[in-house]
Amino acid sequence: MSGSRFRRVLLKISGESLMGDKPYGIDVDVVQQIALEIKDVQEAGTQVGVVVGGGNIWRGATAEEAGMERATADYAGMLATIINGLALQDALEKVGVTTRTQSAVTVQAVAEPYIRRRAIRHMEKGRAVVFAAGSGNPYVTTDTAAALRGVEIGAEVLLMAKNNVDGIYEADPHLHPGAQRYPTLSYMDALNKRLDVMDSTALTLCMENGLPIIVFDLFIAGSLQRILMGDDVGTLVNETGSGEPVSSAQRTEGAP
Repeated sequence: MSGSRFRRVLLKISGESLMGDKPYGIDVDVVQQIALEIKDVQEAGTQVGVVVGGGNIWRGATAEEAGMERATADYAGMLATIINGLALQDALEKVGVTTRTQSAVTVQAVAEPYIRRRAIRHMEKGRAVVFAAGSGNPYVTTDTAAALRGVEIGAEVLLMAKNNVDGIYEADPHLHPGAQRYPTLSYMDALNKRLDVMDSTALTLCMENGLPIIVFDLFIAGSLQRILMGDDVGTLVNETGSGEPVSSAQRTEGAP
């Protein structure tokens, strides 16, 4: 594959997507599959940064509900994202993608500190960069960290990879099989409709900086490559999205 329409992208991967069918932790086969998808991005000539979540290992909100102090719980979650980042780095390098992991929390024995200009230079040299530890701040989600890193590195689009959901729906498609998917949405529609895109801070940050978002299912074969080639995949969130949902029948018409 060659001729990608994007020069640089930021890919957000949730921690839960790394579990596969496991109830907890990391499924090595799934991480390898993700690594191969990222390799395809690199081979298309697109520079790629990746933000990983940590929900497969630790969820700060759950720990807070159990009585843990929120800031401490969030810092523990940052450490979980570093574990995931190292697992992804290992998988990427095994498939031939030179990778650097940068952490917003100082852990010099295993990852570089996050330095914006260094991250950009790595990508310019053809390396993938994995951004771990969120933004380094408690009370901030990894969705917001993804939006922040995307803006900082000059990404042309934020790719929000979902697990078993191929876009943004008017209701949870797992609970409501007849729910319709939005092919496009404006930032304001996504905020006003309170749709499950990302947290409002992250969405507002993208809106204020004009960073488009594509929400898609990473595990539908070829979806990431199709996005790079300009196909309509998932849901595009930008300034001018129509906000009109598409029925399941319409979605299947003309599908490749």
